[in-house]
Amino acid sequence: MLDNIPLFSGLQTDELSRLSNRAVIHSYPKNTIVMNQGDEGNSLHVIVSGKVKVFLSNEDGKEIILNTEGPGEYFGEMALLDSEPRSASVITVEPSKMAIISKSDFESFLHESPQTTLKILQHTLSRLRALTETVSSLALLDVYGRVARLLLQAAKEEDGVNIVKLEMTQQEIANHIGSSREMVSRILKDLKTGGYIEQKGKQIILRQTLPHAW
Repeated sequence: MLDNIPLFSGLQTDELSRLSNRAVIHSYPKNTIVMNQGDEGNSLHVIVSGKVKVFLSNEDGKEIILNTEGPGEYFGEMALLDSEPRSASVITVEPSKMAIISKSDFESFLHESPQTTLKILQHTLSRLRALTETVSSLALLDVYGRVARLLLQAAKEEDGVNIVKLEMTQQEIANHIGSSREMVSRILKDLKTGGYIEQKGKQIILRQTLPHAW
């Protein structure tokens, strides 16, 4: 299962075999908490199939989504590297299968495969850059700017048309950008009324360049 995971690409067959022997495969139903913020970090999770949401929440239940991860991605590596508690919570958003590698086994593997250490460092830096952009968005953009940024980032061109395949509810969009569902709903409604977007089922079609301000 691990030979198609980008993190482990380039490993020799015997290295993959050793790592696979150390991994335990777990299946999780949808909406299952895989780890909680503050938990002890004692394992690396590699997503074989499915999708998870990485988020922060407070005692009042207010939530902000940091990102979503799918097949080939992994999480939990930070706590393994710095021995600090989990920095975020993770929940499945669809049935998921994961390869779980314990901290001790993973550390042994890194000693045997230093190129994997470099890949993890590169991936961690990429996540840090993405987090910096998220923080900048929350601090410098208004709610409309954050909604527009999310739509533009998620849009994929199909037959010359930019389409956003909605994999989040309006509440989840609100949690992702640090706003309320009602505000997100109003902005999307106004964009549809203005002819900027068209919603078809779980897709949003970007018909015009989104305005700079709302």
